[in-house]
Amino acid sequence: MMIEIIVAMVSVLAFGVSFHIPKSEYLYCALNGGIGWAVYRLCLNCSFGPTASALWATLVLTLAARVLSAVRKMPSTVFLIAGIFSLVPGSGIYYTSYYLIRNELSQGSAKGIETFKIAGAIVLGIIFGLALPQNWFNYLGRITERRQKKQEEEKN
Repeated sequence: MMIEIIVAMVSVLAFGVSFHIPKSEYLYCALNGGIGWAVYRLCLNCSFGPTASALWATLVLTLAARVLSAVRKMPSTVFLIAGIFSLVPGSGIYYTSYYLIRNELSQGSAKGIETFKIAGAIVLGIIFGLALPQNWFNYLGRITERRQKKQEEEKN
């Protein structure tokens, strides 16, 4: 599982580089993607199924993106879009198309429904994560600022 998390982090990092995320945020985006994939795999190991696993992983990933947004003073979409990259059901879309082209309609429709459910779970995870008030996350950002100022004062 650790190798999968590292691969997810590297893929998110590559996505961030190709879509011009600020260089100072590469590590945080990669960590967020790793967190999302770790939650997804843990949920799968606990027999949640792919749809529920995607929902929980996206919810945790969205909350982490909002915390990072407040602490790093960046838009949450920087961390959210990059972090969610590893959860998007790209293979499901591919196999749905593949089965439909080969005229295997039963397999194509089954794979398409599964892919649609996962995509819907990702959307719901984002909605639930964004439903919490921004003030809660801004408070974390203010706490971090105070700690940084205190550490700077102690150094001087």
